[in-house]
Amino acid sequence: MGSQVLDKNEGWVAFMSEMNQIISEQLSLFMMAFSALIVILLIVVTVQGAKLRTVRRRYEAMMTGSGIEDLEGLLVQLRNQGDMLEDEQRQQKEILQGALNKIRGMKSNVAMKRYNAFGERGNDLSFSLAIIDDNRNGVVVSSLHNRENSYIYAKPLQAGESQYSLSPEEKEVITLALQQA
Repeated sequence: MGSQVLDKNEGWVAFMSEMNQIISEQLSLFMMAFSALIVILLIVVTVQGAKLRTVRRRYEAMMTGSGIEDLEGLLVQLRNQGDMLEDEQRQQKEILQGALNKIRGMKSNVAMKRYNAFGERGNDLSFSLAIIDDNRNGVVVSSLHNRENSYIYAKPLQAGESQYSLSPEEKEVITLALQQA
């Protein structure tokens, strides 16, 4: 076992002496290769330093030229302004929704029909007028007119129906008004 250790050591020593001899013979080539590597690394470091200085100058110009001393403060201020805009938008949306609800409740569907309520004894001076909103609520007004008398009736409407009986002309005028919706 002791001779194996000596053989390994002798092999190692022989290997190292051969490497020493090769390096001694090729020393000038190794020196030139290491010198070239050092020059290349110096060029890379110089180029990187120049790029870093350019970036630093741009950063300083941006920070001083804009009048902004505290970038974090600017970001907080912008966030607060964004929150205020969202609140205003929410309020505007509520106002708009209220206006739309009010418009839907307006009596905007109107229809009128003229007719002769008394046959041969009159003319087309009688009429029925329906004024209804988008929810089918409103009123139907009828005026019955002949030479001696005139009668006016108003009947409220809920969901397109009235608690009072409706004449065929009143039903027709309600249908006409609802077709406008």
